[in-house]
Amino acid sequence: MNTMTNEVASTQQKTRAFLDRQKHRMLIGGQWVDALNGERLQIVNPADEAVIGSIPSAHAEDVDNAVECAKNALEHGTWARMRPSTRQNLLLKLADLIERDARVIAELEAIDNGKSAAIAQAVDIGLGLEFFRYMAGWTTKIEGSTLDVSVPFAPPEADFFAYTRREPVGVVAAIIPWNFPFLMACWKLAPALAAGCTVVLKPAEQTSLSALYLGELIEEANFPEGVVNIVTGDGQNAGSALTKHPGINKISFTGSTQVGQVIGRAAMDNMARVTLELGGKSPMIVLGDCDPEKAAQGAATAIFFNHGQTCSAGSRLYVHRSIFDVVVNRLAELAETIPMGSGLDPATEMGPLVSQVQLDRVCHFIEKGREEGARLVTGGKRADRKGYYVKPTIFTSEDDSLVIAKEEIFGPVLVAIPFDDVDDVVLRANDSRYGLAASIWSNDLSQVQRIIPRLKAGTVWVNGHNMLDANVPFGGYKLSGVGRDMGKQSLDSYLETKSVFMAL
Repeated sequence: MNTMTNEVASTQQKTRAFLDRQKHRMLIGGQWVDALNGERLQIVNPADEAVIGSIPSAHAEDVDNAVECAKNALEHGTWARMRPSTRQNLLLKLADLIERDARVIAELEAIDNGKSAAIAQAVDIGLGLEFFRYMAGWTTKIEGSTLDVSVPFAPPEADFFAYTRREPVGVVAAIIPWNFPFLMACWKLAPALAAGCTVVLKPAEQTSLSALYLGELIEEANFPEGVVNIVTGDGQNAGSALTKHPGINKISFTGSTQVGQVIGRAAMDNMARVTLELGGKSPMIVLGDCDPEKAAQGAATAIFFNHGQTCSAGSRLYVHRSIFDVVVNRLAELAETIPMGSGLDPATEMGPLVSQVQLDRVCHFIEKGREEGARLVTGGKRADRKGYYVKPTIFTSEDDSLVIAKEEIFGPVLVAIPFDDVDDVVLRANDSRYGLAASIWSNDLSQVQRIIPRLKAGTVWVNGHNMLDANVPFGGYKLSGVGRDMGKQSLDSYLETKSVFMAL
């Protein structure tokens, strides 16, 4: 018990020291600086609505400086000449530092985002550091090809040699959301750095603390100055200036579809490469042979994990009519027993939503569900306490054309819908502008294998939901995005192919 108490006290001390030391400045060219205009944005703890600090509100001139520093590091610094094995060692060193300070980072996520620190340490930070280690291994395995060429118009005695090189795409703009701040920073930084790119990282203005802490660890790992730059601020000023900047060669963005479409158009103006991981309205399909308890447990995890603030959340639950009532009733029981509270409380499983804006959005959709005639099973309102808490909410309906069954709510709100026919439910599951993920729940794997190719989703899970691994690509179809994060595919998106043709 004393050891545990000491660890908690040490973590709290490190967290306070960071907040005092950092004063929430930005990292540009190896220097911690304020915004040139002096403007700042408040940081609010969503658990109690208290202001806990502020961050610089970067504008175009700050972005210009960050991009210039990244470009210099790419073209003129030691990073440009660094051997792959040295880059590998830097990434591995950074992963070790993340593992060392995992508790501190998790606590920062809790006070900044609202999520459970215990869950964040196990999931967000755990997946993030493992992804750095995974990508570290790829730094020494980037390769081109030698090519046999014919050149039919050349004379018979002519000889040629041709090959390809894989080279870093250049300066990367990495723009991350507020729902998984630290993990998304890792998803963007690890492959970009493994490929040899330099980065300007912009965290969401609501949740910048863990990214700034990561900046300190990057310094401690001795990355060259300017390789990673971190600018804070809102999308209208910092984000817009970054995505439109002519010095950016690649944009990697995770966030809403609406913003992603704007970023995609801006990227095309400069012919910047782009990866967009956007919204979702992911269906769960529970076949009639599935154990109702397993289905209910799975559905609860799929929708209520991270307070429903997950792009791949299982927010549409299609259950075969033969077990529909049993599954929904059990799911409601589980929802009503989820411990809610501050993310710093070890007993908490569901914390507050990230902001007042998000709270208002989710409550608006709940009210819309009522207006449209969906049956409210449980929840359906803000929790009676300080902070941005919404009770886990379940609706049922026969009509999946309702707004709450079509639009991404991004909160702990589920719509359960019965079905009778497998062919029909596949069509209904695909009847969405999104296509990020889906899950199928059944013991009949032959039937499951026949369904998988028919689902228009970037990831299909079977008897599970939100399962992730560093080696498995993640991204969506349709308006859920372009390109993939994680896996070797994510590394490829930060590399250009150069063809070399020699006449001998």
